[in-house]
Amino acid sequence: MIRKLVMVVGAFILFLLQSCVFTQFNTGGIYPNLLLLITSIYGVMHGERAGIITGFLLGMIFDIFYGDMIGLHALILMYIGYLNGKFCGIYYPEDIKLPLGLVFLSNVSYGILTYIFEYLIRGRVHFGYYFVHIIFPEILYTMLMMIVIYPLIVVIYNGFEKAEAKKEA
Repeated sequence: MIRKLVMVVGAFILFLLQSCVFTQFNTGGIYPNLLLLITSIYGVMHGERAGIITGFLLGMIFDIFYGDMIGLHALILMYIGYLNGKFCGIYYPEDIKLPLGLVFLSNVSYGILTYIFEYLIRGRVHFGYYFVHIIFPEILYTMLMMIVIYPLIVVIYNGFEKAEAKKEA
């Protein structure tokens, strides 16, 4: 129960950081996608079901506050959480390479799907421009934040694992 509460509070803090702090310190209108980051990490750490729930809830929060279409980002993040959850069995918290690679792939997928559903359908077909000026900088910025945030998440995760191991013993 406490683990879920900490996850909700952490996701809320990351949402506030993404929507309030990083929008003030953006680079050309680009800021890190912390909601995608937490969805990917939570899916990898806890499995498919947790990834789906986390992605859907965080995506709906994003859609409610900033989305043009309610449910689009929720659906995209839900699938990203599910696919990242497939790697739960081979995940080791101390190794950042797998989560880093999955966040990279998730961010590329998120950017392409967002382009398709928000721009391509409206007849804006300048994918090269969109990739160079929006997707790629967002990937770099999110990866930088991943390197900063991931160790904190691992410390929290390990703390809960130790507490649960003590409780069982």
